[in-house]
Amino acid sequence: MTDIYDSIIIGAGPAGLAAALYNARDRFKTLVLEKFFPGGQIINTDRIENYPGYENISGPDLIEKIKKQAEGFGTEIKTEEVKKITKLPDGNIEVACDKDSFIGRSAIIACGSDYRKLGVPGEAEFRNAGAGVSYCGTCDAPFFKGKDVVAIGGGNTALEEALHVAKFAAKLTLVHRRQEFRATKVLVEELMAKVNSPDGNIKLKLDSVITAIEGAGKVEKVKIKNVKTNAEEEIPCSGVFIFVGMIPNTAFLKDSVDLTQAGFVKCDVGFLRTKIPGIFVAGDCRIGAAMQLATAVGDGVNAAMMTKQYLREADWWNQPISDALMPGEW
Repeated sequence: MTDIYDSIIIGAGPAGLAAALYNARDRFKTLVLEKFFPGGQIINTDRIENYPGYENISGPDLIEKIKKQAEGFGTEIKTEEVKKITKLPDGNIEVACDKDSFIGRSAIIACGSDYRKLGVPGEAEFRNAGAGVSYCGTCDAPFFKGKDVVAIGGGNTALEEALHVAKFAAKLTLVHRRQEFRATKVLVEELMAKVNSPDGNIKLKLDSVITAIEGAGKVEKVKIKNVKTNAEEEIPCSGVFIFVGMIPNTAFLKDSVDLTQAGFVKCDVGFLRTKIPGIFVAGDCRIGAAMQLATAVGDGVNAAMMTKQYLREADWWNQPISDALMPGEW
């Protein structure tokens, strides 16, 4: 606890590393704390085609490039699991970890989210688009052009993503454990229009759950069971899209910042300020996040720019959003 950092960033995913790059380049003493290893969810992606500037790059390669940039400007990265964040009487912020505690003039929460898993046999084995299991239609739909796929879920995100994937797939079978969808009426109507269209390529399997994902080296079929009749069947497919929600990695923050019922960090979306002066949030752990690589990086940059303004003028934090200076006006 001898050093006081200008910025402590919790999480070394795309948002956290982007924030670190900007803060360190602005000559702020910057520390990144990561409980596992840099990368976040994107480290499991072997092919990225929708990140500007790269026609094709793997998640690990992209993360290594951003990490190297951040470290090149002086960012420190430590393997520590954060347990608590506390605003101190002197205005600084204490970040308590398993082993040590660190003091910063500001902090950025960028701890990300995890995809909610089905927990069925085969899911972990094929957990990347190359093998056939995906959790992001926006990211991976083009890899399944002209192929038969299965999607799972019944909420807004599930229907939006399924409709998107269906633009690429030859056929999409949507599996949902209930008869009714939880999604908004307009999305359900759009889905049913596709289902009932003579040339539609979406088929429904309602009151059903997936019990297994199978294949030799890659996905070849799924097994499903009707929850009312217990009837079982197999659906041949090349891909499985799982849209059953996200779990933000924010349990350690419950006594520090405001969280939604689902656990996402509340903030003013424009400036990414939490309820605690000096603590910002970025990436997939905040409310309203788009859950995309590019937007996570953008969040990190935005949080770093807001940090710079806060470190220059702490009173800026208390200005209403409509009166706060935008970056171009600093």
